[in-house]
This record gives sequence, structure tokens and C-alpha cells, in this order.
Amino acid sequence: MNILVTGGAGYIGSHTIRILLEQGHKVVVIDDLSTGYREALPDDVVFLQGSFDDPTLLGLAWGEYKVEAVFHFAASINVEESKRQPFKYFENNFLRTMRLLENMQKHDIGKLIFSSTSCVYLESETPVTEEAPKLPHNPYGQSKLMCEWLIQSLQKSWPNFRYTALRYFNVAGAEPDGSNGQIYPQAPHLIKRSSQAALGKIADFKIYGTDYNTADGTCIRDYVHVKDVALAHAASLNYLLQGGPSDTFNCGYKKGFSVREVVEMMQEISPRQFDVRFGPRRPGDPSQLIADNQKIISKLGWIPQYNDLKMICKSALDWEAKIH
Repeated sequence: MNILVTGGAGYIGSHTIRILLEQGHKVVVIDDLSTGYREALPDDVVFLQGSFDDPTLLGLAWGEYKVEAVFHFAASINVEESKRQPFKYFENNFLRTMRLLENMQKHDIGKLIFSSTSCVYLESETPVTEEAPKLPHNPYGQSKLMCEWLIQSLQKSWPNFRYTALRYFNVAGAEPDGSNGQIYPQAPHLIKRSSQAALGKIADFKIYGTDYNTADGTCIRDYVHVKDVALAHAASLNYLLQGGPSDTFNCGYKKGFSVREVVEMMQEISPRQFDVRFGPRRPGDPSQLIADNQKIISKLGWIPQYNDLKMICKSALDWEAKIH
């Protein structure tokens, strides 16, 4: 199958592309390289540089390259930045996605795998199911939920359209063989930042909030290896190709670790100890958010292969040591 991957030069997109190629698909990538990297892409993909809603580039994808399905990764994803620049997030994440979907409908490209986020949920003391209440507290999560609503509306008005939306939790780690990982140096993720601190790349490493209602006072999150997330995307396509109905799935391990536990793990495996500072809570950070993953396992046949915090941290640290 010919597949368009928006944001394919980014972290999760580039990992997913490798699996799609292994499965025999042909891949076209649209990426503006604002946070992605051309070197993250295998040589045997078609690369089109620019915005994913550019009608000229999309025309090439549908026409010259005969694309039949879309994996939509491209988005702005920094929660803290979204609070400072909400217009950027609603423009990049919602309005451009609306224009992409409008173009897809015009050309009847009716298969979509959409990257959503656990940020759509309220915090919960128990693992959240896909039906749990949604009340995102930041423009990033709000923009993603708006995209989900639009996609659901299209399902009702466009007979040939089917989709899966994956709400993944805290994606981390790198290819176990060290061939790919998170390149973007300003990525805000905890495991990326702690890897940088462990290697002396950053001096100011901070834990935000130590007074949450958790065992050690820090937030608890569900950390899922990037390759397992990529495998979930590939399973989503197979699900649609086999005639599965449109649906939304959590992508996580149903297991949580606190910020302190992650930092302690990174300290344990790192070549040097690094200073940890403590700051106040960040507004809108839930104390605990863990995925109920029963649905993705039962319906997509997703079998996590890298569900081990030490392995996730070690792969991220090894990758960070390789890049400048």
C-alpha cells in the first residue's frame, strides 16, 4: 500500500515508517523539518518538505504517488509552549488538520491513523479507559480533542472514511539497536531531559511539584516505548485493512512510575550523577495518568514488547550519547 506519513521525520513518525517499510508498504513523507530531521528517514521513502496541509504537496501524494492511507503525526506537542502560544497550537494542530482532512475528502482518501494524546483526559486514580471524561487543561490537549471531534463528524458524513485514533501516553526510549531515537534537543519529555542531564548536556534539570497526592509526592505517568507505539500504528492500519470499524484506542502499558522513580532509574544507569532541582507544580499537570490498555490489546492484537522502565531509560541514554 502507498501511505502518506505527515511529520514522518519526527520521533514517532520515523520509528513507524521503519515498520511500515518492513511490512512492504511504500511511504511518502511530508514534513516541514521544524522539529524533524531528514536523516531520521530511510533512503527508500519519498520526502516532500513543507506543510502537511499544502495542497500542492497533497496533490503529489494523491496523484503521482497514489497514496491510499494517511498516518497523521505532524503537530506541535509542547504542553508548556501551548499555554504561552495557544494560537500556534490551534493553527498547527486543528486548523491545518481540518484542511488536510478536507483535501483527503475531496480526493476520497478514506483511511486515517491519527495521533492523539492522553492529555485529553482528566487525572484519575485508576487506569483510564477510552470512555473516561475528557477535559484537557492546555491548548495542546484541547487542539487534539477538537481534531478527534472533527474526525468523528467526518465518519458520519463520509461513507468511505474510516479511522483509528491512538491516544498515547508518555512515549520514550529509542530503537534497541541504537539506530534511531529522539533527536530534537528541546524535546520536553522527562526521559529525554534526564538523559541529557546524565550526559552533562544540560545543567538545569528540575522536577516540578513534590506535593502531589502520590506515594513520593511526584506525578505518576505511564511510560511507553516508542517502538511499541510504532507497532500500535502498524496494527491500526492492519485493523482498517481487515475491515475494522473506526475506533479510538489508548496506547500505554497500564503501569505507572513516578517522576522520582524515573529519575532514580536514570541516576542508577547513568555514567555520572547529575544534580536535580525541585520547583513548584506546573499548572494543569495531573497527579496520575495511566492507560487502561485492554481495548487496544483485544481489538488490535497489540502485544507490547518493550514494557520495561530500565530498558526504556537505557535505550534513551545510549541514543543520547550517540548524538551531538
